Amino acid sequence: MNESRTNLIAAPDQPQLGALCSELAAKAAGLDSKPDWPAEQLALCARAGVFRWFVPESVGGFGWSEVDVLRGYLRLSAACLTTTFILTQFTSACRRIVDSANAPLADNWLPALLDGSHFTTVGISHLTTSRRHLAKPILLAEETADGFLLDGHSPWVTGAAHADAVVLGATLADGRQILALLPTDLPGVSVPPALELVGLSASCTGPLRCERVRLAREFLLAGPAENVMHGKAGANTGGLNTSALAIGHARAAIDFLIEQAKARPELLAAMSQSLAEEQTELAASLLRLAGGEAVCTSESLRARSNSLALRASQAALVAAKGTGYVVGHPAGRWCREALFFLVWSCPQPVSAANLCELAGLESLGD
Repeated sequence: MNESRTNLIAAPDQPQLGALCSELAAKAAGLDSKPDWPAEQLALCARAGVFRWFVPESVGGFGWSEVDVLRGYLRLSAACLTTTFILTQFTSACRRIVDSANAPLADNWLPALLDGSHFTTVGISHLTTSRRHLAKPILLAEETADGFLLDGHSPWVTGAAHADAVVLGATLADGRQILALLPTDLPGVSVPPALELVGLSASCTGPLRCERVRLAREFLLAGPAENVMHGKAGANTGGLNTSALAIGHARAAIDFLIEQAKARPELLAAMSQSLAEEQTELAASLLRLAGGEAVCTSESLRARSNSLALRASQAALVAAKGTGYVVGHPAGRWCREALFFLVWSCPQPVSAANLCELAGLESLGD
């Protein structure tokens, strides 16, 4: 490995990642006050080699283990949740490109994606959400002699207006599905204005529309097949990444509490210590699960991680008092961002567990 590439690698415990996180944290408030696409933050990540963490060395990545990737996510999400969420969508797309059998497509696209000169994201949530009552799929694919004709929309695409291509899912009339890489400059592709969200609006998440878009077969990643997301190219859907971001997000609020407790040691000291111990325990469980130990279920971990993010951010707001309720204070932002975990890739058992806790019906556990 040459020296220049070595300098790019920022393993989870190396100073390079710490410097990157410091820069991201310093810029996080700006994304909340003016929710513009974080191009500068993503460029910093690209220069630090973050885009290469997630793919094998054989295709130009660093081939980090799942454990090390999650350790990296824990640190990045504590610094800037918006940037880290966008990274999860980018890396999900890259992994599907790598995992597909379409080697020529990967060879053409991956170099520019991994060096940060191009951006990709995913439009796949509609394949797994319950829309079976509709007369036809919201994004319909019609097979043609040389590819597919796409018509409809994908409702939740992060950064579509800034993407050179989107890994998109679509459904044929017979119920089979495809995954394909859709260049966003094709005729008929359009991106309406992004949605204004309670938090993370700078992720520029919203619909992507296809109006009779002709997509050549060379862009096919998987399918047509039943439940195409269940195949190899559909791996890594959600998984432990969402828990990692919730646990990392909680860390930022807990660190604030610890700092506040230095001047006000009475209740804050005990509260911050308890939350910090819980955060450490959840992070350890996350990494042990990623390493193959059955310490708990992924659903239980996610429910507990959601709970921690909510409680830690609200505790930070209480500690900040009235100042924390003023726009621009990080405590208010952390509270709004924590709500995101209640709706992002949240399976029904996790939602049920969180609802039970909020209603005081039962504790969260396995």
